[in-house]
Amino acid sequence: MRKIIVGTFVSLDSIMQAPGGPEEDPTGGFKYGGWSTTYWDDVIEKAMGETFAEPFDLLLGRKTYDIFAAHWPYVEQDPVADSFDKLNGDIAKMFNGITKYVATHHPESLGWVNSEALGDDIPARLHDLKASDGPTLLVQGSSELIQILLEHDLVDEFRLLIYPLVLGEGKRLFGSGTQPVGFKVTKSVVSPSGVILVTYERAGGIKTGSFAMENPTEAELERRRTLS
Repeated sequence: MRKIIVGTFVSLDSIMQAPGGPEEDPTGGFKYGGWSTTYWDDVIEKAMGETFAEPFDLLLGRKTYDIFAAHWPYVEQDPVADSFDKLNGDIAKMFNGITKYVATHHPESLGWVNSEALGDDIPARLHDLKASDGPTLLVQGSSELIQILLEHDLVDEFRLLIYPLVLGEGKRLFGSGTQPVGFKVTKSVVSPSGVILVTYERAGGIKTGSFAMENPTEAELERRRTLS
């Protein structure tokens, strides 16, 4: 059984669009591309390294796949080259070698090595992947694919980096089709730059209760009657 983990950068108001740069995803007139970049610090770098240290395959929407495919295959991996950066070189080698499962209508155009289309029935394919043997399925970016995962209750874990800013509008992590489900915090830390890094794992259904009086007052009963 494989887990689906969603790892994403998100603002306080749940915006996840274009954290890495102005040209990453300006669709819809989004003006704040690159909003996460000035917060990078050693704690965030360590957390990203820990995520990528575990065995995983990538689960990507087509737009994020295209961003990755235009970048990671071209990152220098030769340690003696002047432009070599170990962190990025190691990630590039890893991303090139693992399987990339992609939600796309044009599977013939997947040119990055080890890429595989999810097919026409994405939820069914995801259920099959989760039931199979193999490493964790790690989602990066891919806001539209995430909505499919949330609608079909397929997310086992969130690894969120919550940034201390409000963006107002843009593509949101949690859309209107999200299914109710409970999660528990299994790890959290605040980075020096103020980013909250938190891991949420599934914890069953939604549990409800009440702080109301056991015997409601007449005023409370009237309030209930007048609710629209």
